[in-house]
Amino acid sequence: MARSTTRRPSATGTPSPSAPAPTGPGGARRRRRTARAVALLAAAGLALAACSGADPVAEPEVPAPVTVTPSVEPSRAPAPEPVVPVVWPLTGVATAEVANRPAVAVKVENTTAARPQSGLEQADVVWETIVEFEVSRFVAVFHSQVPEEVGPIRSVRPMDPLIVAPLRGLLAYSGGQPGILAEVRSSGVQSISQDQGAPGMYRVGFRSAPHNVYGTLARWLEVADAEHSAPPAEQFVFALRPELATAAATGAPAANLAFTLSGQSRPSWAWDAASGTWLRSEGSTPATVASGARLSAVNVVAITAGHVNTPYGAQGGAPVPTYQLVGEGEATVATGGRTMPATWRKPAPDAPLQLFAADGSPVLLAPGNTWVELIPAGKGSLTIS
Repeated sequence: MARSTTRRPSATGTPSPSAPAPTGPGGARRRRRTARAVALLAAAGLALAACSGADPVAEPEVPAPVTVTPSVEPSRAPAPEPVVPVVWPLTGVATAEVANRPAVAVKVENTTAARPQSGLEQADVVWETIVEFEVSRFVAVFHSQVPEEVGPIRSVRPMDPLIVAPLRGLLAYSGGQPGILAEVRSSGVQSISQDQGAPGMYRVGFRSAPHNVYGTLARWLEVADAEHSAPPAEQFVFALRPELATAAATGAPAANLAFTLSGQSRPSWAWDAASGTWLRSEGSTPATVASGARLSAVNVVAITAGHVNTPYGAQGGAPVPTYQLVGEGEATVATGGRTMPATWRKPAPDAPLQLFAADGSPVLLAPGNTWVELIPAGKGSLTIS
């Protein structure tokens, strides 16, 4: 007996292989979705295979460290120049401009017959010396000021070239012995001598000879030659301000300076705080000049040096002395109502006399005028009180 067979759909609802493919629009859409799904599955499988079967990814290569030095362009602007004040070389006092003229040193008498003198109050530096017969004479040096008249003027002495040679300027005097005149010529200064007919020298009628020779600096400056027309170099060293002067800053307080330069010369100086200067007296008499002004000094410098006789003779055969100013010795500096010990040094006749403190540093003077008292070693003295 023949058996009939019936095919049933599968559990998934997908037609069996022997079933005819669906036809119509709906069947076409299904076929397209099926194809896309198959393609996606295939791509995923390929990607998975690539991840699981490819070589491991290499570590990235790290370059070696490189040190880079920054390039800094140097500044080409010059460092600012320090501001150096313009000062008069012999006083350290500030000025807009230093006059183009030489220093003029004048040999001025200091006996009682010569006082009061003219022009001393305008000197930058005054050196007090002891000549024959124990009398005092000045070497007054002018540069920052030019007085109308200076005097009385006397003859030159052997210590004068040692004092003025460093200035390389003019030296005015009434006359001198031939040997001393030769020393003046060899010192390198230009002589202005009344005996040699120098202009600007004259005798006044209000004094008797030989105390009556006077002179005019302006006239002497007119005859300065080319080798003696330049301003002098600095001689002493000056502080910028009075309170910075070495003695004023570090010295011991002092009110009076009493000098014994010789049996006939005993000048003294008293500190005057009101004017900031030392006031001069001749013995106990206040020292004044023809104008009536009191003689004063911002700095007083005491130099102790050998005081020896020379071959030159004075009236009656009296020996003419000089000072041994080449070398070194003891000094005292008075500034600002205070004093300090120092050492003076002068290495050559034409070198400036310089002052040094105990530590070897230069002694700074206060800006202003200076009086130098030359104390004969072993014979003169200074008493400070």
